[in-house]
Amino acid sequence: MTTRKKKRFIAGATCPKCHAMDSMMLFLEHNVEKVECVHCGYQMTQPDADVSKAARGSEQLIGVFKPD
Repeated sequence: MTTRKKKRFIAGATCPKCHAMDSMMLFLEHNVEKVECVHCGYQMTQPDADVSKAARGSEQLIGVFKPD
């Protein structure tokens, strides 16, 4: 039995590794948000709340994107 991931593409996003535009997809794996480039396979994961709080303490949060 295989587990299907619900994937959503991020319009206008550019891969930080290969610089391909509109190639980034967002999906949830083990309750962790991940972003992957479909061209080169580069992946980014959502940081823990503690790390995020320390790294962005001086910035203002406008909103959080939570796809259903």
